[in-house]
Formats: sequence, structure tokens, C-alpha cells
Amino acid sequence: MHTSTLPPVAATGLRLRLDDLSDPRIAALLEEHLADMRRVSPPESVHALDLERLKRPEVRFWTAWDAAGELLGCGALKRLSGDHAELKSMRTATVARGRGVARALLNRLLDDARDQGVRRLSLETGPQPFFAPAHALYRSAGFEACGPFEGYAEDPYSLFMTRTL
Repeated sequence: MHTSTLPPVAATGLRLRLDDLSDPRIAALLEEHLADMRRVSPPESVHALDLERLKRPEVRFWTAWDAAGELLGCGALKRLSGDHAELKSMRTATVARGRGVARALLNRLLDDARDQGVRRLSLETGPQPFFAPAHALYRSAGFEACGPFEGYAEDPYSLFMTRTL
């Protein structure tokens, strides 16, 4: 995992906002995310949403910005049913890794899910070593391994996790 020598984002004025995805820097960060997913997983096992699918009404998309206006990360909630949602598109910009951006975003997404009446939050990620920092983050937030959910199938390139809220 990349560890930055920069201060934690809390010390530098992290701003989290519900976003409309109109800023071109968001598209660039998402393309970087998709490129990494395609690099470590076969095409049929890449479940990351593209920009257009993130704009659908069932998705709430959050971004993290520093005080200077630099995009540091993003994450989304996709409503699956009345009280079940999926965590999608968690990404921290390379320059911000190790500074608490992912933790801040995850905490905001958990709060948003609760505010939206979600009782169960699930996610799909990869089992490869590339995803080890994400696994640690999700486990520390109470997520546990589970089986496939909402249209997913067993896949050696997928790790499914869930938690109740």
C-alpha cells in the first residue's frame, strides 16, 4: 500500500459532497479506476460502474476534495431494494492514499445509507492482493464475507462482503 508523507486529510480540510459527476476530474478518476479493474480482473469479472451508470437515479455519488479543490476520492451507494444497497466505485486518488480519504468516504457512505433507510449494505471487490487495503478497510468497518447478491454469481475474481446498519 502506498503511504504518503502528507498530513492526514482531516488536518487539511477534507470536504465531502454529494456530486452530480459533472466535473471532468471525476471522469478521469473513474477511468483510472476502471483501467485498474481491467488490469487485475478478466473483463467478465469487472463490475465497476462507468460514468453513465453512476448517473442513474438509484445511485448516490460522493466525492472527497481537499481545501485547494483537488479531487481526492469517490464512492457511491447503489440502491438494490427498499432496504438493501451496494457500495460502488470506491477510489482514492494515488496522491491521497494513506491519508484517510477512503475511511472518511466510507464513513460518509455508511451515514448516508442509514439516512436513506438502508439496513443492509453489500459490496463486491476482488480477492487479489491488489485489493488488500480495501479488504482491511471494509473489515475494520464491520463488513464480513458473504455469498453473491443481487445478480452476481460465484466468481473466483470476486469477493462479496456485507454488513447490517
